[in-house]
Amino acid sequence: MKKIEKLCIIDDDPIFIYGTKRLMAEVGFYESVVIYQNGQDAIDGLTAITANGEKFPSVIFLDLDMPIMNGWEFLEEFEKISNSNVEKVVIYIVSSSVDPRDLERIKNYKIVNNYILKPFSKEDLDSILESSS
Repeated sequence: MKKIEKLCIIDDDPIFIYGTKRLMAEVGFYESVVIYQNGQDAIDGLTAITANGEKFPSVIFLDLDMPIMNGWEFLEEFEKISNSNVEKVVIYIVSSSVDPRDLERIKNYKIVNNYILKPFSKEDLDSILESSS
């Protein structure tokens, strides 16, 4: 099965990140990963990637509830960054919340592909890999 070449995880929960990376390693999900603890660090990091002439990660897992800059604020800023492969980036919102207002708000962002409840399952990852093929 195909792997995600470059993955980005934006989440402030170290336990979620640890567990997710471990599950991803089991299924051979990605070739490389970059992790940011909040939306501002992610914007800064992705802006630097663009400045270096590199492509964005093709898949971004974005938590909504984070300090400094939350997921919604990240989406607003991310849409302002220009990169050669920005149209090929797929963002998955990852959250433990099932707030229907969040599910409705996601529809305002074309770049957001789906909403995945924490924690991930192997089936979630397999589904993402299949859809990225």
